[in-house]
Amino acid sequence: MSAARISRRRMLALAALASAGVFGCGADSPPTVRLASGEDGGFYFAFARLLASAARETGDLRIEPVETAGSQQNLRMVADGEVDAALALADSASDFGGRVVALGRVYENYLQLAVRADGPLTRVGDLRGRRVNLGAAGSGAAATGERLLSTAGLDPADVIIEHQPLRAAAQALTDGTIDALLWAGGVPTAALTVPDPMRLLDLGELAGPMREAYGPVYDRVAIPADAYPGGPAVHTIGVANLLLATVTLPDETAGAIVDLLVQHADALVPAEAAGTQFLDGRFLIGTGTVPLHPGAAAAYRRRHG
Repeated sequence: MSAARISRRRMLALAALASAGVFGCGADSPPTVRLASGEDGGFYFAFARLLASAARETGDLRIEPVETAGSQQNLRMVADGEVDAALALADSASDFGGRVVALGRVYENYLQLAVRADGPLTRVGDLRGRRVNLGAAGSGAAATGERLLSTAGLDPADVIIEHQPLRAAAQALTDGTIDALLWAGGVPTAALTVPDPMRLLDLGELAGPMREAYGPVYDRVAIPADAYPGGPAVHTIGVANLLLATVTLPDETAGAIVDLLVQHADALVPAEAAGTQFLDGRFLIGTGTVPLHPGAAAAYRRRHG
């Protein structure tokens, strides 16, 4: 056999290994999935770490959480192939049709708008002329927040908008250098350590108009009393979280991630949000306008027919 033919066969074999996600890891090594998550201290990052822990237990694949600003950055990264998978709000993901596919609907994110407890603000319309942090640049809350303001009758020019990371914005609310802080996350959100001066505004009346204007990705949901110490029960707007992937993720890897979601559902709820969040296998396929990855769809069919 000629050296040229051997070389060609070797090249084809290496290409096959690379496409299967195991090139450079050894034939028996599990594939590595880089997962764009969110800010350290936020719900996305906590979930990504729990998913990575579950993957280590099974040994079928390796999850590598990547800290990011949130949904918008995550979507750009997965669409451009910088990561293999990403977490994102469903309303943000709908703008990336055809460039990403879904592995499952994992949670409900709660839109939370906090103001100082001792201040006069009681509704979104009161934010006119105020300084408001609409999530970090690159977060899903930054995009959803603009929709919220518009639904409440505010033009972006009516509000002084900032985009600080969550912890910095929480401190700014404590210091009084901003008037309101918007974020999307679990209840409670671990990164917020300033409960005394904080009060959540009730956003429930805007859920219906948001749904009518932008589609069925928005739900009216409840935040229980004392979710943050001393806080009253309020209603707000829920947005589904989707676990997304590149269209090139191997089917076997997508199926292995689905198996993690189904088999380790109880272990994938961050402890601080266990009272308000759950992961239910019956709803994983509810990814809306974002189609399921073929490997994920096959895994669900194996389980549910």
